[in-house]
Amino acid sequence: QVQLVESGGGLVQAGGSLRPSCAASGRTFSNYAVGWFRQAPGKERELVAAISWSGGRTYYTDSVKGRFTISRDNAKNTVYLQMNSLKPEDTAVYYCAARQTAYSESTYYAEYEYGYWGQGTQVTVSS
Repeated sequence: QVQLVESGGGLVQAGGSLRPSCAASGRTFSNYAVGWFRQAPGKERELVAAISWSGGRTYYTDSVKGRFTISRDNAKNTVYLQMNSLKPEDTAVYYCAARQTAYSESTYYAEYEYGYWGQGTQVTVSS
């Protein structure tokens, strides 16, 4: 069992940056793949970025490529989402999710593939 806690959201102007964090507790995080999802009001939750447990493989949805970077520090049981050049359309609640896996380079894309979820952190980008 692993518990996930997000932090680092907030209010920022368009063009600004934020770096939400996802901290894990309860078990070692090193063999868990992680994804960052977001849900805007009235919209479906979508995958933004994902990272393998080794950190060697990452995935980004097209709308954030070149602006967002997912990374992890397994020694600190933490995954980060560096968000630069933020746009008003990035406004959403951001959730991290994790799944245990034996495959060090695997990333996962669907909500049902993740068994553990954080409570979410609000990101608001003003124009």
